[in-house]
Amino acid sequence: MGKRMLQDPDQPGLPAAVFNRRIFLGAGAVALGSLGLAACGGSSSSSSSGGSSGGNATGPVTFGSNASDEVPKKAFEATFAAYKTSGGGDVKVNTVDHNTFQEQINNYLQGRPDDVFTWFAGYRMRFFAKKGLVGDVSDVWEKIGGGFTDAIKTASTGEDGKQYFVPLYNYPWAVHYRKSVFEANGFQPPTTLDEMVTLGQQMKKKGLAPLAFADKDGWPAMGTFDYLNMRINGYDFHINLMAGKEAWDSPKVATVFDTWKRLLEISQPNSLGRTWQEAAQTVAQKKAGMYLLGTFVGQQFTGADKDDLTFFPFPEVDSSVGTDAVEAPIDGFMMAKRPKNADGAKNLLEFLGSAKAENSYLATDSNDVAVHKDADTSKYNALQKQASELISNAKSISQFLDRDADPTFASTVAIPAFQSFIKNPADAASIAKNMEAQKKSIYQS
Repeated sequence: MGKRMLQDPDQPGLPAAVFNRRIFLGAGAVALGSLGLAACGGSSSSSSSGGSSGGNATGPVTFGSNASDEVPKKAFEATFAAYKTSGGGDVKVNTVDHNTFQEQINNYLQGRPDDVFTWFAGYRMRFFAKKGLVGDVSDVWEKIGGGFTDAIKTASTGEDGKQYFVPLYNYPWAVHYRKSVFEANGFQPPTTLDEMVTLGQQMKKKGLAPLAFADKDGWPAMGTFDYLNMRINGYDFHINLMAGKEAWDSPKVATVFDTWKRLLEISQPNSLGRTWQEAAQTVAQKKAGMYLLGTFVGQQFTGADKDDLTFFPFPEVDSSVGTDAVEAPIDGFMMAKRPKNADGAKNLLEFLGSAKAENSYLATDSNDVAVHKDADTSKYNALQKQASELISNAKSISQFLDRDADPTFASTVAIPAFQSFIKNPADAASIAKNMEAQKKSIYQS
């Protein structure tokens, strides 16, 4: 992958977990000095809380942020501005590039993590909660719980029944395109994979790259696998595969790889040398016709171009399975196991778990949708309305492979395996066999 992999202290011989754009890559003290970053480095801003938790917070709360892209970075600035007007303690924001420390999370959590940091719901939250590396925020949930559905609370809950996560928003993965490109060429959004492949061939004749594709950072291809697996084998099989309960070298997974080969035929070549932002720009520039990604793709569009952006759900592959499963990761926050400013950290988390915080954030980052029941959706743009409808109509929601699977498996097995498959699809069988062998070692350790 072209990245230096540190050893996972919990599993000798295996690199530490690699994380993607949605995962916190904090500047912990352990093993970071050689990379030129110090703990609690980065930019800082002063902001205040609503004083809602009533704790005796002293000193600033440190906040570790992976929001290095310009849009979410500004959204957090707006959120903390709202936090300040509510009256509370200061917050020092430490922003780190999304991919710089992809393998550093174990080191970060076992070093000197910030009081509060960006994270996400699901398996990965439970994984570190089970290891005792993050803080219990159940008392915060006693105050904010009425604002969320039972499903959101479940996604924020560890195996011990305690809450370790405070949600901020979620976003669906779908196939994005520009309305003007479809209208100018007479294209129609496909509802089946066969229609999508046919549409791709039509786009080629028009001089377009049919399906924008990028996997330089390793994680984007996971979204393609997830959707194909859920569309072919169903949501339950997919989740069980992620949990290590199904075999990667099974005929069912072989069918997924075989079907993926059809999409590769209409995908942009040289994807391993392209970032998701670069792929998004080819859609913005009307050089590519479609792009499977989360709605955060909208960060690469502005003004009229963003108004021109829309999407269709990942199409049906098997009519007996349907399309009622949607990939919609939940992003939010966690707390250090022993925060330097515990009262301030919980005070901050209570604010971040409010409708006001979500409204403040989404007013700037209009690529995501709120999860709080009382959040203001009246100002949603067309893409947000579409995203909210897609999620609300879903029967099942997945969190993304690198959130639903074991961290080490996702980083050290899935990423290189998918990249090997993209390089040489003919090796799918041997790749799957190797994935299964490594899975057995990782999940049984």
